[in-house]
Amino acid sequence: MKKQSKLAGLQRRKAISGYLFIMPFIIGFLAFMVKPFFQSLYMSFCNVEVSPQGINPVWNGIANYLRAFTVDTEFNRFLTEELGKMVVNTLAITVFSFFVALILNQKFKGRAFVRAVFFLPVIVSSGVILGIEYDNTLLSSMQEIIEETDAGPSITDAIENILITSGIGASAFQVVFDVVDGIYDIAIASGIQIIIFLSGLQTIPESMYEAAEIEGCSGWESLWKITFPMISSLLLVNLVYTIVDFFMRSDNQIMEKISDTMITDLNYGFASAMAWIYFLIVIAIIGVSSLLLSKAVYYYE
Repeated sequence: MKKQSKLAGLQRRKAISGYLFIMPFIIGFLAFMVKPFFQSLYMSFCNVEVSPQGINPVWNGIANYLRAFTVDTEFNRFLTEELGKMVVNTLAITVFSFFVALILNQKFKGRAFVRAVFFLPVIVSSGVILGIEYDNTLLSSMQEIIEETDAGPSITDAIENILITSGIGASAFQVVFDVVDGIYDIAIASGIQIIIFLSGLQTIPESMYEAAEIEGCSGWESLWKITFPMISSLLLVNLVYTIVDFFMRSDNQIMEKISDTMITDLNYGFASAMAWIYFLIVIAIIGVSSLLLSKAVYYYE
């Protein structure tokens, strides 16, 4: 009985600590996000008239939603393309961050420095530094010079042409080549995921690997029977984070269209409708992915 009460007290303290940790977000959401959230939902069912006197929403039912699906072909095309990119990028980022975390979890000289290097893209891809990177004239001119001085086709280009023109799994090979070509973007987007995986790997007791080695378990078997099950819950966390992060990227075509419709065309109603369609689709994808993966997640005490 005492042991159960101690466990209950520990769980209660953990719950309180968790709520205190997320309390700033909850307060900020309730204070600044709830009202715009419902205003946006209301405007998606309205034809918003903008005048010097202010904004006047006029109710027009589901006309904006019908326009998004049946009239605006660009929105449907962007939506399909972004969903396809999301699947490929999410898998690539998750796999890349997992194996990089495995490498960084090994003991070698300069491990702290290498970890900092892999986390550096998270800093580089934020705020002002990101703007400097994309607006830097010197970097742009250097990139143009490198492209101009690149003489002749490379071996990878030759292999790519051979595999694609052969017709054997051309579409699958094209996806792989696109992922390889976008390895910089994948590395940029993998910093947080690497840290999450690395924190999970460090919680696995060394005694488990030692016992498995004594029993004759190979390194490959230890990966799938010890490492992967023990961090499977973090795999779900990283998957959800990666999906949300991808859909909120500034170079996302849907986000750009919604922004242009709202700011340039001043069509707040149609922009709100597209934003809500996009939001609900993202929530549905996260829900289905979480439901499927949660069945394979291994939780341990």
